[in-house]
Amino acid sequence: MADDTTALSYWLNWRFFLSALCIFIALIVASVLIIKYEVINRKKSHAKEDEHDAEPVGILYEDETWRTSIKAVHPAWLLVFRLFAFGIMLALLITSLILDGADILFFYTQWTFTLVTFYFGLASSFSIYGCYKYWNEVGDDNINKAVLDPERGTYVAPSVDGLSSHNEPINHSNHGVTHARKTAGIWGYFFQIVFQMCSGAVGLTDSVFWFIIYPFLTPADYSLNFLDVSMHSVNAILLLIDIVLNRLRFPFFRLAYFGLWTCTFVIFQWIVHACVSMWWPYTFLDLSSPFAPLWYLGVGLIHLPAYGIFALVVRGKQLLLSRYYGAHRA
Repeated sequence: MADDTTALSYWLNWRFFLSALCIFIALIVASVLIIKYEVINRKKSHAKEDEHDAEPVGILYEDETWRTSIKAVHPAWLLVFRLFAFGIMLALLITSLILDGADILFFYTQWTFTLVTFYFGLASSFSIYGCYKYWNEVGDDNINKAVLDPERGTYVAPSVDGLSSHNEPINHSNHGVTHARKTAGIWGYFFQIVFQMCSGAVGLTDSVFWFIIYPFLTPADYSLNFLDVSMHSVNAILLLIDIVLNRLRFPFFRLAYFGLWTCTFVIFQWIVHACVSMWWPYTFLDLSSPFAPLWYLGVGLIHLPAYGIFALVVRGKQLLLSRYYGAHRA
């Protein structure tokens, strides 16, 4: 018989103390990272006057929320994909709720799936705005017969294939051209934060399911169904495609928000189980086990590679694009 999670003895013990210590340390580290890099660096970015100064960590420009990673690819393609991804995610989420009931909302998988669905809905909104803005600005580019490089704020001549070249940047003051690239507002930063939270949460959800839960914590006769596979794969596939297409940066310090997301889930589970004696959605959350603190610590450490793999994908994409265009400029 399962332990009564509403009993004081279930919580007032060394197992809960050590597990809670892991969560508390994670909350403190996350808060320090956010204050140091998000708050302080945001203030620096607004106070920066010389555009040639090094950019603060985490800076985001408005057009990065809707432009594609390759300038030759029209932003409308990213919009179409984001609308498609939002439709697929929403359909799977609704199907899961209908077939399995509201109980699935106790699982981290559904929290993550809901977050990714929200991301693609928000991303679609930014892309709609971006396409409207792009179509209004493209006429001016054709008239001027020149391209302003948004990556460096420099004036460059267009190349034959429609991709702007980075060769020989021209000083704005010498040509009467001014270009102040607009930094993102609060909603732009919120969007980027959700994007990075999704990446980490998807990496954690899918890796824990496929490498821990399914092979070791499920009955031997358990068989996967369509929703099991979809909930732990489609989110990652769609997010990876979006990463390839979009121009969003991936500052590593925003691992902090991903950590806060998981801590919120754990604290929510603690509160629910302290009020109602019920089953745990994941075996490793059960505090009655003498190995509970090790489970909490182990799952916490998995956050680093789960988030890091997406950071590496973004970095690899940037390196490939820089080498490709660098080779074509040589």
